[in-house]
Amino acid sequence: MKRTILASIFLLSIHVSFAQPGMFEHFLSDSSMANASLSFFVADADSGNVLIAYNPRMSLIPASTLKLVTSAAALELLGPEYTFKTTLGYTGTLNRRSGRLDGNIFITGGGDPSLGSEYFKDHYREFISSWVEEIKKAGIKKIRGKILTDDSYYDFEPVPPRWLWEDMGTYYGAGVFGLSVYDNSSRIRVKSSPDSSRVDIIEITPALQDFTFTNKLAASGKKENWYVFAAPYSRSGWLSGTIPVSNEEIVLDASITDPPLLIAKILHEKLETEGVDISEEPATIRLEPEISSKNITYITETVSPFLSLIVEVLNTESVNLYAEHLVKELGKRYEKRGTTAAGVKVIRDFLGSSGIDTTGLFIEDGSGLSSRNGINSEQLVKLLIFMRNRGKHFDLFYSSLPDAGRNGTLTQYFTDPVFDSNLKAKSGSMTRVRCYAGYFTTLSGRHLAFSILINNYKGTSRPVITHIEETLKEIIMYN
Repeated sequence: MKRTILASIFLLSIHVSFAQPGMFEHFLSDSSMANASLSFFVADADSGNVLIAYNPRMSLIPASTLKLVTSAAALELLGPEYTFKTTLGYTGTLNRRSGRLDGNIFITGGGDPSLGSEYFKDHYREFISSWVEEIKKAGIKKIRGKILTDDSYYDFEPVPPRWLWEDMGTYYGAGVFGLSVYDNSSRIRVKSSPDSSRVDIIEITPALQDFTFTNKLAASGKKENWYVFAAPYSRSGWLSGTIPVSNEEIVLDASITDPPLLIAKILHEKLETEGVDISEEPATIRLEPEISSKNITYITETVSPFLSLIVEVLNTESVNLYAEHLVKELGKRYEKRGTTAAGVKVIRDFLGSSGIDTTGLFIEDGSGLSSRNGINSEQLVKLLIFMRNRGKHFDLFYSSLPDAGRNGTLTQYFTDPVFDSNLKAKSGSMTRVRCYAGYFTTLSGRHLAFSILINNYKGTSRPVITHIEETLKEIIMYN
């Protein structure tokens, strides 16, 4: 069997605690890796004994493999049956004979990351229609006030301060709000003109009321290279870049800039459609903080799926929004502050209490989207080993990871039969970054945990991924 240069070098270091840098000389001088950084660590998942280590303590950008840290902390500290609640109620006085409410309808957010999500359609169903029915059952026919969202459960800083501007307008850069809805993303259907480079917006779902996009898209070539630029709480944004020249519609997934306000508007509209008269325009507590949300009369509540199910989607589909929600929820629960900084402190404390040296660990967010995050392969593997041997909810953590070649972010990778029903791992990728961390079993029956972090390679990611696949394959076959 022909082995890759990387695989051969790695095999030389098996059973050696720290491989000598010279062992990687040939691979790192390859054109794709000439300026790259590599951290690689493999250990026995039962005993913790080191099998392979190369630059194990080099801090590198982990991309989405950081979600392993966030999801592990959330499962262990919050518990798999933890839920989030969104409540509906009203303030003021309700005349039950006339059905007139002199007050406001309040939607109070409780940090649910998945309210109305595409991933949980069967759970939420038509939840806003249910709210309308519950309001009508309460006897409310007229509202001399407004629909208000209380989104003060978390802070009013939806995205970490160091995220890139080009990320924030797209679905994967959606911010975290005290009340999030529809994964905080909208689908923009566009189509190119057959006789010019013009691109037309066909439909936006859900409809972003009072929000405008400036369309600077052009049709050119065969590949997509588009961006959505929009900041949290903004009322306008723009579409830029190119889409392929085609007769087919293309969907662009954009972030919703103010989900709390959007859901207030949607409920307002649905109530009016059902004949409920509302005297004032919808708003949020952020926009009108002088309005009191005390003494709310309860109408109904919507409860999220269990945290274990949210974590499963988070890791399998690599949903940034869910990870960022869980960071703020950890801060809210343990530090009494629903902020990213508070949540990061809780996560660092969790890692320290798990026996993991956090020296050289830099956490800016929970999803790995920030390029300022830094972690090393040894830290990730030690977390994986902790979860396997000491974690209270390892089975749920393990099952949340994508299966090689089968689902989630690994659907198209690790498709060789040797990985089938054998390797489960979290991937992480961004420009010039490729990372993997997870578990596999060798043909001899050894259970191993691994992490490989590669930053600043040149060219496409496919050759790098091929090297990684071949390396892990040979470890599986010959150990």
